[in-house]
Amino acid sequence: MTDTPDKQKGRILKKRKSQKEIEDIVVEYWKEHESIVSIESIFQKWVDRILFLNRISLSTKLRYTQTFNRFYKSDDNFGGKNIKDITFEQLSEFLEDQVPKHNLTAKAFLGLKTITRGIFKTAKKNQLIYFSVEEVFDEMELSENSFKQVIKEDYEEVFDESETLIITEYLESHIDEKNICLLLMFVTGLRIGEIVSLKHDDICGNTINIRRTETRYKDDAGTYVYKIKEFPKSKAGVRTVVVADDYLWLINKINKLNPFVEFVFMNDNDRMHAYSIRNRLNRLCDKLNIYHKSPHKIRKTYGTILLDNHVDKKLVIDQMGHADIAVSERHYHRNRKTVSQKAQIISAIPDFKRATTHAI
Repeated sequence: MTDTPDKQKGRILKKRKSQKEIEDIVVEYWKEHESIVSIESIFQKWVDRILFLNRISLSTKLRYTQTFNRFYKSDDNFGGKNIKDITFEQLSEFLEDQVPKHNLTAKAFLGLKTITRGIFKTAKKNQLIYFSVEEVFDEMELSENSFKQVIKEDYEEVFDESETLIITEYLESHIDEKNICLLLMFVTGLRIGEIVSLKHDDICGNTINIRRTETRYKDDAGTYVYKIKEFPKSKAGVRTVVVADDYLWLINKINKLNPFVEFVFMNDNDRMHAYSIRNRLNRLCDKLNIYHKSPHKIRKTYGTILLDNHVDKKLVIDQMGHADIAVSERHYHRNRKTVSQKAQIISAIPDFKRATTHAI
């Protein structure tokens, strides 16, 4: 007589006539349960492996884990299922269901696809499944209209000409380290993580060498840790940015900051972190009555200025750290004119001048 675990009933007592039959029951039970490999365990195996291979950073692992928890550990705990039992159709339905369930944008769904691809390619490599995850993606019935459409207005995405003038004049007349960081973003388009990672030897004359960025992840206690990653966001992010002549005075000020420590920007006895700059920008937007925008919108503003002034495409991508001009044009080019400026431009077009002065 023996008892075996059961998920619903706890433990179940089983009787057999001989010791051999009892042993067979135990062996069969453990054979069955040793073969259970959860989707979550494969996710952990995959993400730990690519972290070990330096294909991702700790902050990327954190983002992937948050994505996994959001979708795979929701109400039905799809991530807890035995990956050997998952069929082509089940995975396809699961992925399709996430779009209306979470009201996903196409960008958010791309994050889900990334971790799903990693999980099920790893599973296939280990002969746990026999279908291709790429075929699942190819055959899913999702169109552009399936996803939540997000309309982002120009005033949300960039600082218009008036706002840029107001905030840069304020920054120049209230110089401190955090305001220098923000002003440097306006005149170089650097990412905030790149700025807080600058070292003194990165600056040479009117150029700034971008070789690293700040990254963020959670430690075992769940506390955010800020570290320097010894390479930028992408391969194209390794670049040398040129500063306009009229802002060489700003470079001179930067060169005098914290000359006896490694990093340019410091906050008391520690390197300045990106969140400090975000907080400062939020307060300035309130103070100057400007619509709240993140530091990344400063970078979009810079890219828009380059494109509006018909700067050579190669120079644009060199300054921005983009691999392709299409990225700059698609994601970083917005209209910075105010409504009144737009009205003046449209009103000045000869075809829109009234032929007569008759009153309506």
